[in-house]
Amino acid sequence: MEHNNSRSASYAAAGVDITAGYKAVELMKTHIARTRNAGCLDDVGGFGGCFGLSVAGMEEPVLVSGTDGCGTKVRLAILMDKHDTIGIDAVAMCVNDIICVGAKPLFFLDYIACGKNVPEKIARIVGGVAEGCVRSGAALIGGETAEHPGLMPAEDYDLAGFAVGIVDKKKILDKTKMAEGDAVLALASSGIHSNGFSLIRKVFRIDENPAEIYQPCEALGGKTIAETLLTPTKIYVKSVLALLETVDVKGISHITGGGFYENIPRSIPDGLCAKIDKRAVKVLPIFDLIAKTGNIPERDMFNTYNMGVGMTVVVPAAQVQTALDILTAHGEDAYVIGTIIKNDEEKVILE
Repeated sequence: MEHNNSRSASYAAAGVDITAGYKAVELMKTHIARTRNAGCLDDVGGFGGCFGLSVAGMEEPVLVSGTDGCGTKVRLAILMDKHDTIGIDAVAMCVNDIICVGAKPLFFLDYIACGKNVPEKIARIVGGVAEGCVRSGAALIGGETAEHPGLMPAEDYDLAGFAVGIVDKKKILDKTKMAEGDAVLALASSGIHSNGFSLIRKVFRIDENPAEIYQPCEALGGKTIAETLLTPTKIYVKSVLALLETVDVKGISHITGGGFYENIPRSIPDGLCAKIDKRAVKVLPIFDLIAKTGNIPERDMFNTYNMGVGMTVVVPAAQVQTALDILTAHGEDAYVIGTIIKNDEEKVILE
């Protein structure tokens, strides 16, 4: 899209450079092109993103939406001046939620608010969004970059997104079919993912930008605290979709803010409870370091972080091995961490 005659010196003097916005769009087009799929109908730059909906083979197609951001993980990206992966987090937080319903992501839109539009930086952010879309199979069909001088410092920005997926109504996961004796599987996380960073910033004094977070840490296998914290959220879409094709999945939980205690109950019906064996959980070293450095009780850790488990999946006991084989074949570190028991008072117990 050409903007050769669009400029405003007065608006630029007030802090908003519309020509920088045009340059950012041009720079991000190659990233966006990577995400195109069969539903894409037009190029970016229009007033609305159009997507052709294919419902072949579905009796009652249902659209499933999800919106989220990256929390204060963005602050770490700003401090490190590393902006090419935070977009993966934005996509992951949305598509991992809608896959919990059984839906396949179709498209994604992003929203970036910034103090000053630096085209090259915005393009790097969108490059991360595009990578997340590629990993989930979603098309990036539009977005918005809003320059907010006076509201945000020039170097600051925030990132959020919105995803839409589709599922046949009869295939929406129904937790009421869950039964005593079903198995709870863990899908390993890549790290912190995108929740609990306000506590992390306090524990490691992130806002002071201390030198030690950039130094190799023995507890993290030689990696720095900063690079470990900024590791992108894992996207589980393709492995879970493959699982849903073969296994009778009863429920899925995306372990985000609130950890085990808040998220696992969301996929458990009344009268049943997920009994989790804490000893079976493969806790990642970064969580041990957070707990030790911040003197944080184990209960609080499991109620704040994923602890190394990005997603839980409930399947029939007879299908556990089949499920593990499928997930492993799709690159997941999957294993059993619990079972479903009868309980009228609690929906998750960690022992």
